[in-house]
Amino acid sequence: MSEIKTVIGGVCAPAGFRASGAACGIKAGSDKKDMALIVSDVMCSAAAVYTTNKVKGAPLEITRRNIENGRAQAVICNSGNANTCAPGGLELADRTCEITAEALGLEKTDIVVCSTGVIGQRLDIEPFEKGVPVLAGSLSYDGADDAAEAIMTTDTVPKSIAVEFEAGGKTCRIGGIAKGSGMINPNMATMLSFITTDADITPELLDKALKEVVETSYNQICVDGDTSTNDMVVVLANGMASNPCIDCEGEDYTIFKTALSFVAADLAKKLARDGEGASKLIECNVKGAPDKAIARRISKTVISSNLLKAAMFGEDANWGRVLCAIGYTDGDFSTDNIDVTMSSAKGTVFVCQGSSHKEYSEETASEILSEEQITIDIDMNQGDGCATAWGCDLTYDYVRINGDYRS
Repeated sequence: MSEIKTVIGGVCAPAGFRASGAACGIKAGSDKKDMALIVSDVMCSAAAVYTTNKVKGAPLEITRRNIENGRAQAVICNSGNANTCAPGGLELADRTCEITAEALGLEKTDIVVCSTGVIGQRLDIEPFEKGVPVLAGSLSYDGADDAAEAIMTTDTVPKSIAVEFEAGGKTCRIGGIAKGSGMINPNMATMLSFITTDADITPELLDKALKEVVETSYNQICVDGDTSTNDMVVVLANGMASNPCIDCEGEDYTIFKTALSFVAADLAKKLARDGEGASKLIECNVKGAPDKAIARRISKTVISSNLLKAAMFGEDANWGRVLCAIGYTDGDFSTDNIDVTMSSAKGTVFVCQGSSHKEYSEETASEILSEEQITIDIDMNQGDGCATAWGCDLTYDYVRINGDYRS
C-alpha cells in the first residue's frame, strides 16, 4: 500500500483549490476574520455528514439540498452567528449561495453554505453582500491558513492538515481544516470540517468513505457532551490528480480511505485538545472488547465522563471513574476482568488489574498525569474489539468561557 506522508498547504495542498478568509462584519465592532471561502477550479464530487441534533441550522438544510446530486464546487462559511432558529434563516442561507455563485460565476446549487456561532440571533445579509466579493477577489492557492482562521469561534488555534499518497500511479493529496472547541460530542458533528482532495472518486464512494471514517474519528471525540445544531464535515474531490477514477472498492479505494482517515483523526485530536478551557488531551484506547462497536462505545463513554475529565485536570489517577463509565456504557459485555493503565511522556502506571485495585504510587501517578497528553489504556480481556477516542480535561475555564459566551 502507498505510503501516506504529511505535506504543507491545508485545504489548498490538493491541486486546483484556492481559499481566502476575511473580516466581513458578522459581529459588529470586531475585526476578527469571520468568513471563509474555499473554491475548486473545476466541479467536484461532494459528500457530507451532518449533525444528528433534531434542531438544525438553516445552512445545513440548504447544503443538503444543493449537494443531493453529489456535486459542488465551493464552500462559503461564516463564524460568529449560527443562523439557527433565526428569522428568515433559510432565505438568508439560500441568498448567500446566490451571492457566492454570482461572485464566482457558478450556479447557486454548486455552493456548500455553513455557519457557526451563537444560536437564535438574527443574521443580516449585508456582511455577505459586502464580504463575499472581497473573499472571491482574494482567493489564493496559499489561502488555507486564512480560511482556517476565519472559521474559528472560541478556538484558540486554527486546525489544519494535509497528506500525500499514490493511487493508480498518480500522486494525490487530501487537505483539511476544522473548527470546534465547545459543544463537542459528535454524532455528527458539533464542529465544522472542510476536506479537499484532488483524487478522482465517484460521489457514491466518496460518501461511503466519509461515513465510515467519521465513525472512527470525529464521532470518537468529546469535549462537553453537547451535540451542536449546525455543524458538518464536507469533502470535495476535484479529480485534478488525474488518477484513474476510483469507482469501485479495491486497492485505490483502500488507500484513499486510509488517507482520509489519517486526516480526519488528526483534525479530531486537534479539536479535542483545543476543547474550551482544556489543559490536557486525553486519549482512551480500548482492546479486548467483544467487538469493535462495543470498544468504540466504551472508549467514547470514558472520555465523555465529566468526573473522569475533572480527575485528569486534578492529576488524580482515580481509576474508579474509568470503571464507572465503562459500567454505564450500552452493550453486552463483562466487567469482571478489566485492566487499566495510565501513561504520559513521564511514564506508565498500572492502576487497576482484574477490575480491582492494584498497588501503585499516588505520587508517581500524579507526576505522570501532570503532562499535557494523557493516555488511558483499557483491556477488557474478552474479545478482539479495539477502538480509540479522544477528549480533554474539564477545567474552571470551561465554565468561565461559557458563562459569558454571548458577551
